[in-house]
Amino acid sequence: MNYIVDSVDSALKLLSLVAEHPGLGVTELSNRLGINKSRTYRMLCTLEHNRFVLQDERTTTYALGPQAFVIGVAASQQNILVRAAQKYMLALNQSINETIVLRVREGLETVCVARCETTHQVRSVGAVGNRRSIISGASGKLLLAFAQDAIRNEFFARMKHLPTAVEPVAFAEELAGVARKGYAMSAGEVTSGAVAIAVPLRDVSGDVVAALSISGPEARISRIEIPDYLERLQACSRQISAELGYAGAAPGTANTDASNAAHPANRVA
Repeated sequence: MNYIVDSVDSALKLLSLVAEHPGLGVTELSNRLGINKSRTYRMLCTLEHNRFVLQDERTTTYALGPQAFVIGVAASQQNILVRAAQKYMLALNQSINETIVLRVREGLETVCVARCETTHQVRSVGAVGNRRSIISGASGKLLLAFAQDAIRNEFFARMKHLPTAVEPVAFAEELAGVARKGYAMSAGEVTSGAVAIAVPLRDVSGDVVAALSISGPEARISRIEIPDYLERLQACSRQISAELGYAGAAPGTANTDASNAAHPANRVA
């Protein structure tokens, strides 16, 4: 039996669309949702009445309202993963002054659920709630490498029908290498000149539930810094995973791959 309430389902999809694409008007929002303009406008009025969205009177476009931020703050406080990660992410961020990001997989996309920003003026642009294809960046590759076989099979099945410069066999070999080494790297994949290193977080079951990453410009995260940053990132990952109940890695486990990470052959272009 289907217990989905269509009107609520549509309103939540609309709210999510405004969150992911602020600055759109009612016509664009209705087109993207596939719902007629009149119904979209009535839902926007209802959401605005409850302060979940606000309309810019000058441009007649929509963005999230104050109640959405209340929900967002409450979600971050209640989310076990984010709560477990925050203090360790902040400590790592303060020790190296680079951006630390926590991303989870949702379908064949990754979503940023927590982020600690660098104080440097030159930084990677991003925000909590940001979505991108799982093929993009170090975190996406890591989450795909550690995903269940069914997820990877679905990804490669869809990949055959998508215009991409990535060759499936080579990408599959890259994912196998990520799973074998236990970390992923990217350079210039999401932002030109930016480097990212990602490692897995595991829960009590041992499953990989998130990717923890360091990102910044190549000028600051060069091949000289990478072994140290990877070691720090893996130590942070072990602490967070322990908070989540994972007991598979001893806190003092040495990193056997950090020295290899600095080699140019191991850099992912």
